Amino acid sequence: MADSLFLSLWFPSFESAEMLPRVATVLRLFPFSAALPGVSYVAVQPISWAEPSILERRFTPAVPPEAAIDAVAEFAHEDYAVSFEAYWDLWSPDPAGEWGLRPSKVLFIANGTQFDESSSVDLGHLQIDFGLDYPFLHEEVDLSDETELRVKANVAKLVDFTQRVERDCGISGRVLWSESDENLARKLIARLQRVN
Repeated sequence: MADSLFLSLWFPSFESAEMLPRVATVLRLFPFSAALPGVSYVAVQPISWAEPSILERRFTPAVPPEAAIDAVAEFAHEDYAVSFEAYWDLWSPDPAGEWGLRPSKVLFIANGTQFDESSSVDLGHLQIDFGLDYPFLHEEVDLSDETELRVKANVAKLVDFTQRVERDCGISGRVLWSESDENLARKLIARLQRVN
């Protein structure tokens, strides 16, 4: 069963003036989709998720991270969350079973330290929502040598991005997790062992 997959990042500090520069550093490392490069949407949420957004803006075509950051610069407050939508290319089959690189949505959420009862303590200063974990497992597909390579390529992209963020963004902590708290590494190993 597919499960939502997240990467939570914490920084040594995440004051209002640091929020957007830290997000920009992570966004610059993100391997944007060749078909949809850049940030395609931003939203600003005050106080908590129960409140209405005070800004939503779609970019067509998508814009570089710096332009998206500039669009929300006045909203970097400790009690706000700022979301950035982008896409990366992951291997997936179409309805006919043909595999190809297709854009997959990723949501970056910068949680101010006082936003939503300080949810940044548990969810991260920056929470990255990769969507469902099926591109990294494809449990609905019989794995052959070819499809196993596609799944491994998706996992390698996820691992590479995570390692680059850890190495280059000055984070103090990170956790890759799912809503069900199932261990992705264990699920992947179990999935790939079914092929052998």
